[in-house]
Amino acid sequence: MKRALVIQLTRFGDLVQTKRLVLTLQRRGFTVHLCLDRSLEKLARIIYPACEIHPLIAHGSGIDGQGIDTVLPVNYEVFKQLSEIDFTEIYNLNFSAMNYVLSSMFDPKKVRGHKRVKGQAMKDPWFELGFRLATERRNNINLVDYWAALSPNMLPAGEVNPVATSGGKGIGVVLAGRESRRSLPYDVLAPLVLAVRSKNKNKDVFLLGSKAERDSGRKLISKFPAAIAQSTVNLAGETDWQGLVDAVTGLDMVITPDTGTMHLAAHLGVPVLGFFLSSAWCTETGPYGEGHTILQANTDCSPCMEAQPCYHDLKCLAPFKNPLTARYLATRNPEHLPAGISVFESGCDYLGTQFILKTGNDPSGERRQQLRKFIGYHLGVLDIGEHGPFPHLAENFYKDKDWITD
Repeated sequence: MKRALVIQLTRFGDLVQTKRLVLTLQRRGFTVHLCLDRSLEKLARIIYPACEIHPLIAHGSGIDGQGIDTVLPVNYEVFKQLSEIDFTEIYNLNFSAMNYVLSSMFDPKKVRGHKRVKGQAMKDPWFELGFRLATERRNNINLVDYWAALSPNMLPAGEVNPVATSGGKGIGVVLAGRESRRSLPYDVLAPLVLAVRSKNKNKDVFLLGSKAERDSGRKLISKFPAAIAQSTVNLAGETDWQGLVDAVTGLDMVITPDTGTMHLAAHLGVPVLGFFLSSAWCTETGPYGEGHTILQANTDCSPCMEAQPCYHDLKCLAPFKNPLTARYLATRNPEHLPAGISVFESGCDYLGTQFILKTGNDPSGERRQQLRKFIGYHLGVLDIGEHGPFPHLAENFYKDKDWITD
């Protein structure tokens, strides 16, 4: 039996975005083992029912109130269990200290992604190139495809998630993401939700989020007309993982910033209407698959680095405050879209999921398509055509050490 280990120790959205890699490995005949933070164990068992799950404590969220003294014995048992399994391939997707500890347990020749070789931290050649490509964030590829490309014979992008289709149950609204700058304040969000609701009359509205967003949900409802407020259910803080899956399944649409729930909606085939601003850029982390729409802030400082303070007074938020944005959502008339926002729609191509401009400006679109072809040639999913392989891009992104072989 062939066994593959996927080490994914980051958050909710990243776990869902590992899907193309997991499905690719399963199609290649592997039994896939997933090592993840214990806080995501129940969700992983829902999303990846055919995988063997190995939950350890990688973050404080995995401690479950039992105290830090539980970390060592819990993780020791997981390490011991993993060390006794004969894995053919190991995919280490993150570069945290614990990821490197885990990778050190295995023959580095079996490890793809991040690993230690004779004590030195190293990256797979594809990840080395990926880090260089990430310097052009507006043109970067989707994170789902970045991880999946560690494996040969990637599952076609169109087979990863269902084509997004309205399910008839109502509209979901994700109140906030983990990074506050990437989310819309409730008073900015309210008219946009009402504009969408005006095109989806008599639809119930379900507010989604953690306990920390429950008060924001109440404030959002206070901005709604009485009839719509009465048909709005505040589920913030009320759902476990299964409850969240049940709440999202069958919705007509999920309105959301860049969040884990957004990726869950795409996994379930629910159309996403995403509001992306600040450090969020749709070509990097947009919803995967066909049938999603993103309103992308395209100010000259976007996308920024979330770890750095904003020196521009959150000017990427201003277009969402503009009443024309709500008008655009109500009419979908391109003439109503204000400056500072571009509208993209998702689809699938030879490389993965891409976002195509529908309305607004996309000055880097041509460059992005060139980069996609360049990456396609690099990964072997495209034959070199009459216009490839873009030697100027090779000069920019390949380094001398890339030509050195063992």
